[in-house]
Amino acid sequence: MSRSKFAAMLAIALSAAACSKNNTVTSPTATTPVAVTDTFNGTLNRNGAASFPFNVSAQGYVQATLTSVADATIPMGLSLGIWNTTTAACSIVLANDTALQGTTVTGSATNVGQLCVRVYDVGKVVDPLDYQLSVVHY
Repeated sequence: MSRSKFAAMLAIALSAAACSKNNTVTSPTATTPVAVTDTFNGTLNRNGAASFPFNVSAQGYVQATLTSVADATIPMGLSLGIWNTTTAACSIVLANDTALQGTTVTGSATNVGQLCVRVYDVGKVVDPLDYQLSVVHY
């Protein structure tokens, strides 16, 4: 048998094998995004600030919490924003300028990408102040 006849017969056999009488249509399954918690630590100095970028992989809920502060009576700024990779800066979207330990800032991510959380002195920090933040997002 010549190569061309063999190739033609193989193609017919493969296409016949690909056919089936099973007409079942399967729907794609929806996947529920899994919440992610990022934790950031640092020391806030007088007139200081710190920004922490994080990636969101799905649209949805984003919540930043000031989980601990060395002196829980000193207010500071806590904000959520969009991370600008060109300037390495946090463009603030939501802010609380009177955040104490336990304060949250909550928003919603409308796109996937990089967001950021920022803490900053609002004129109340005298001595260096240790803090911890947590951010829950998808």
